[in-house]
Amino acid sequence: MDTELARTFLTVIDAGNFIGAADRLHVTQSTVSARIHSLEEQLGCKLFVRNKAGTALTPAGHQFQKHAAVLVRTVEHARQDVGISRGYRASLTVGGRFGLWERLLLRWLPLMRRAAPEISVRAEIGFETDLMQGLIEGRLDIGVMYTPQSRPGLTVEQLMEENLVMVSTRRAARAEPDSDYVYVDWGPEFYAKHNARFPEFVGAGITANIGWLGLQHVLQFGGSGYFPIRLVHPYLENGQLHRLSDAPDFPLPAYLVYASDGDRAVLEPALDGIRQVATEQT
Repeated sequence: MDTELARTFLTVIDAGNFIGAADRLHVTQSTVSARIHSLEEQLGCKLFVRNKAGTALTPAGHQFQKHAAVLVRTVEHARQDVGISRGYRASLTVGGRFGLWERLLLRWLPLMRRAAPEISVRAEIGFETDLMQGLIEGRLDIGVMYTPQSRPGLTVEQLMEENLVMVSTRRAARAEPDSDYVYVDWGPEFYAKHNARFPEFVGAGITANIGWLGLQHVLQFGGSGYFPIRLVHPYLENGQLHRLSDAPDFPLPAYLVYASDGDRAVLEPALDGIRQVATEQT
């Protein structure tokens, strides 16, 4: 079976419809439909039922989902094994949000090199959608993110809980979004809690989807915003930023996601190291 068909099948599930899958795969909707039709012909059954809400899996589709994930993961692992650099016995691909690399996963990399020097590591940055897709397809072995999705064959484990605090370059700034406030998109949970706490907030002059970008703007040009305490701690210590103690803090859990049936000899040194660094950071 062509793994491209299985990958398209998994993408349709993740996107919820054929149009969304086509966008993610950078192909036309008719191409996605043709691939699914070909897959259904090979399997001799219907995999999806289309409705107004998008697509829904048939019982046969639910059964095939776990096999499709294993098929794609096996092929991707085979490609990685074939491409292992000389002198290493295995390779590991780890993806994470930009903010979770900063002062967390970057500190884990040297630990991993010391703990398992025979394993080569590929480091990637991405958002939750891309990270989850990589894990489903087997391109990623470990994902570190804020808002994972539950998927068959994947283990989701809470790694730590970030504490988002409001900081400002002005010591006497108001403990609420002001004209120089930079809104950072920390995900849907933060959005809901932020709106509940600041119901009159109608939007910021600057919005960033990466915390590092918003933080650099505040540091260079002034302003305020919500950032993880572990990232702004050095700037609070040297006086560049000031914590607005009257503003509410928002918890933001971070998670480890990895294949439940992954090679434990390769995964465990990496998972243990990431857990160790997270404990030290919190």
